[in-house]
Amino acid sequence: MAQSDTDITVVLSEELDLVEPCMATRSNIGRVIMQNISETLTELDVRGDTGLMPRLAESWEDKGDGTWQFKLREGVTFSDGSTFDAADVKHSFDRVFSEEMTCESARYFADTELTFNVVDDHTIDVKAEPAQPILPLLMSLVTIVPSETPMEFVRDPIGTGPYVMSDWTAGQQIVLTRRDDYWGEAPAVTSATYLFRSEPAVRAAMVETGEADIAPQITEVEATNPATDFTYPNSETVYLRIDQTVEPMGDLRVRKALNAAIDREAFIGTVLAAGTELATAMVPPTTLGWNPDLEPHPYDPEQAKAWLAEAEADGVNVKAPVEVIARTENFPHVTEVGEALVQMLNEVGFNASLRMVEVAEHEQYYSKPYPEGRPAQLVVAQHDNSRGDPVFSMYFKYHSEGTQSGVNDPKADELIEKATAATDAERAALWSELFAYVHDEIVADALLFHMVGHSRVSERLDFTPTIATNQQLQLAGIGFK
Repeated sequence: MAQSDTDITVVLSEELDLVEPCMATRSNIGRVIMQNISETLTELDVRGDTGLMPRLAESWEDKGDGTWQFKLREGVTFSDGSTFDAADVKHSFDRVFSEEMTCESARYFADTELTFNVVDDHTIDVKAEPAQPILPLLMSLVTIVPSETPMEFVRDPIGTGPYVMSDWTAGQQIVLTRRDDYWGEAPAVTSATYLFRSEPAVRAAMVETGEADIAPQITEVEATNPATDFTYPNSETVYLRIDQTVEPMGDLRVRKALNAAIDREAFIGTVLAAGTELATAMVPPTTLGWNPDLEPHPYDPEQAKAWLAEAEADGVNVKAPVEVIARTENFPHVTEVGEALVQMLNEVGFNASLRMVEVAEHEQYYSKPYPEGRPAQLVVAQHDNSRGDPVFSMYFKYHSEGTQSGVNDPKADELIEKATAATDAERAALWSELFAYVHDEIVADALLFHMVGHSRVSERLDFTPTIATNQQLQLAGIGFK
């Protein structure tokens, strides 16, 4: 009987505030719609060693002078029955970069300007200025919508993927139903109901009792059953984003003191799982240009107090209020992490407090334009980069024009721009140099942890979580035993 039941239930930690395709790179949205409702031109293989794979684009070719030509798949229709073609691709990117919208996907293209030339219905040329050597990989970030999609966030997404959203009852559930007219192979899962429960123990119990089939995010406390529970390094990095434009965070000594005040080791094996690694970069160690010479900032509360005293003697208002802002259910035990960080900062002389907010409010503090008249704010954030290249992180985190940057440093800007345009060994070397500069020289933020993921999967399913599970959960990758 279990094998004949091909409907599944997924229990998530966070509700969706949006189901807009151009926001699918945000983890709470991407877990539901990325490659399920909405598809991209290319796709990175996270389960094997295939690398970059075709999706809506069958092939691509570097034509030189910064131009790539993409051959699009024929015979593809959107869920509303309209035919997919090159005009839809151009419109999708127009939406992403539109000033009328604030699309998450746009952040990953750094200062690259794209020009689209529709050659025919199934061929499109994309010119990048400056030239972008990994443009086909960047195409894996933007989901394609029909040309008729308005320049505003939508509630009923239309995509080329194998599923349609048949129900969205805000605060209760989302239901995806398999399409009969999907262009590719029909997935085994006929429908997926997404429920939202904030307590990890509740999510784990729901899978144990058969009320749910997958809980992508539980904690190490619940991950005790080898038959159903998976523990794996994921691609998430937790850090404190420092906004250097608000006193006292513009002073290097204050930023160094902040880092020295944090006992990173104390979190591992207590509120965070054993196996969590200390971070020295915004990206995981598997990323191009990883710098193995960097060391985490050492815990030294006395040195932190000395740096603050030195800054205060020079007129820096080190007692100015500092808000630590964290997103509820962003990762397991995020509240406890926030509370401990505030305590550590106050013990060395900061005037810190904690504010827990929901995902929509968190975005107001995390992305530009930042609120006017704000106090110093340290945003607790979790950043995903499972795609192997720092370009998906470094511009919008550290460039002065980056949408989530608290940094305004000419040398950092120059290194980011050079690395983005470089190839091969030069690209890796420039990224490595940037990692060192950001971490050691300007102490841009407080890098904390490379996280470990824990998931519970029903024994009736044939599914193994991957490094990308926290960002996207493709229903087509789920089978039944």
